[in-house]
Amino acid sequence: MVKGANAYGSIPTNDEDSSADKIVTIQILSVDGVRACEDDESSDRNIRILMVDRKMTFLTSMAALGGFLFGYDTGVISGAMLPLAEDFGLDSFQEEMVVSSTVFAAFVASLVGGNLNQSLGRKTTILVSSSVFTIGAFIMGCAWNYGSMLVGRIVVGIGIGLASLTTPVYIAEVARPELRGKLVTVNALLVTAGQFIAGMVDGMFGKVDHGWRYMLGLAAVPSIVMFIAFQFYLPESPRWLVQNGLQEKAKIVLRSIRYSDSEADRELEEIIRSNEAASLLDEAFFKKYKQEQASRGEHMVAVPTSDDKDEEQSNANASQQQKVSSTVSSTGFLIRVRAMLNSAPTCRALILGCGLMAIQQLSGINTVMYYAASIYEMAGFSQIKSIWLSGFTALAQVVGIFISIFLVERAGRRSLVLYSLAAVTISLFGMGLSFYLARIKSEPISQVLNLECEEQSSLVWNGITRYCFDCVQINSCGFCNGACVSGNELGPNNAEVCMSDEKQSYVENVWNFDNCTNPAGYMSVFFMVSYLLAFGIGMGGMPWTINSEIYPLQYRSMAVSFSTGTNWLSNIVISASFLTLSSPAVLTSYGAFWLYTAIALIGFVWVCYALPETKGLRLEEIENLFRKPEDEDDDIMDFLTKEQKELLVKLAKESSAGGH
Repeated sequence: MVKGANAYGSIPTNDEDSSADKIVTIQILSVDGVRACEDDESSDRNIRILMVDRKMTFLTSMAALGGFLFGYDTGVISGAMLPLAEDFGLDSFQEEMVVSSTVFAAFVASLVGGNLNQSLGRKTTILVSSSVFTIGAFIMGCAWNYGSMLVGRIVVGIGIGLASLTTPVYIAEVARPELRGKLVTVNALLVTAGQFIAGMVDGMFGKVDHGWRYMLGLAAVPSIVMFIAFQFYLPESPRWLVQNGLQEKAKIVLRSIRYSDSEADRELEEIIRSNEAASLLDEAFFKKYKQEQASRGEHMVAVPTSDDKDEEQSNANASQQQKVSSTVSSTGFLIRVRAMLNSAPTCRALILGCGLMAIQQLSGINTVMYYAASIYEMAGFSQIKSIWLSGFTALAQVVGIFISIFLVERAGRRSLVLYSLAAVTISLFGMGLSFYLARIKSEPISQVLNLECEEQSSLVWNGITRYCFDCVQINSCGFCNGACVSGNELGPNNAEVCMSDEKQSYVENVWNFDNCTNPAGYMSVFFMVSYLLAFGIGMGGMPWTINSEIYPLQYRSMAVSFSTGTNWLSNIVISASFLTLSSPAVLTSYGAFWLYTAIALIGFVWVCYALPETKGLRLEEIENLFRKPEDEDDDIMDFLTKEQKELLVKLAKESSAGGH
């Protein structure tokens, strides 16, 4: 064959060469085109992932400002209280009211906030909370007397209550499932971060005249930022949009915060099914209640039963579903409460959840956070040093929560709670001991020159003035040269008492009116830091985590609301009673901390027997931990069809996967 010939022995012409070259060129261009398209698609996806990640970071940061507001207010009042009490002449009861009024207002707002979330939406509720908080911050910064300050504290409490309830829910509902736990934890971290920043602000304005106005007024800055972010940049929760029949808007929101449209569409379908399942559960509760009422001969509104579901359910439409939902919503709350309390396993879980929340508060955490500066002043530190110390020690709880994030899935919930409570108990006892040593190690009293300084009313001790610590606890009494005499901040009423025997001159630096030399002062600092660190590792976040896991699906939201209410009520009790309990007339400062020690110790013993380990278990398995052989079967599921039961099981598994 001639060189250059084709398979048939002929030599290709120039036209044949040209055609072959064209075919090869087209094939190469086609391959390059496919690769170019693939590269473009990959590049577009990478860009979308980057944009979504940035948006989620921004969204989470802005939403978690609600937690920051709560933490800032908790921390800032600790340092602001000392100069505020001086400017307004507040007594112990009024100081307690300034603190506890905010907590009580937050408790009431959290109860109302559930309905606001349902009717107005998460975004609108957050806008309301940030607006209210901003107004309250301005009122506090401009307060002119005790009454106006109390009004500002109540207004701020309303904002805190709405934000603390709504922002975690909002973050959980917009976050990608695999990031939900971590992103919600950001809210808890910003609470403690807010407390630390507040301590730094307190320290900076501690020596400024009327510096408390800046401390409290600056709280408006993050609330204004949060308002602007939600008003102009952040979307409504897609779950709330679905609940209110706005599926198309929900799809748009989900596609803007998910890596692909298909991922967003799948999640939208899951939300729609979840919403339908919740309606079915409401209907099942109502059917059970209807049957029980019928057995007692009482009349109830007719609701379709499972026997005639085949015909009626197939013909159901949106108006019928709305009618059922309306009927259930008007009577369903009491039905669910009774059903929950009649379920023995759920009742055991509820006792555990509420008990953990009560122990968290009654072991003194918010006493330490609200009154940290006052506690340090009791221990003998100056006012400005007390303010700075309260700010820096708040950092210990931040570190503790960081540690708990890494340990919760390794050590387990039960272990963290027990180790935390044990360390908390020891630290509280040490704090009480440091205050007791501060008393008995202060300078002894050699003479009492005024009748009002001889003794004071007391409950757990004799009330006789024996040490400098006892003397300065009495209003209008101070210590000088071994004597307890009447006076004020400037000096004794009788200046001769503080005259030096050698120089016969007034010695200013020997007059102690607010505090005494305390060799055990840094012992208080040590145990305060160890307390906050230990609390952050376990008791800071685990009660909330455990409460989100231990309840059955049909009772979960209601049970969590009960446990959250317990937390707020315990917070009110502890914050409103500390200054009274720690006064010499009641338990004294060391007696108050030993009371908290006893509560923490009792809690430790109780948790040893009551709290099972839930690490690595599915939600269905956790429910079985609270069942006993003698329990009656909870027959609420008998009112659901097989398909409905399977759907609920699927939803429970998905919830478990998102919660770990």
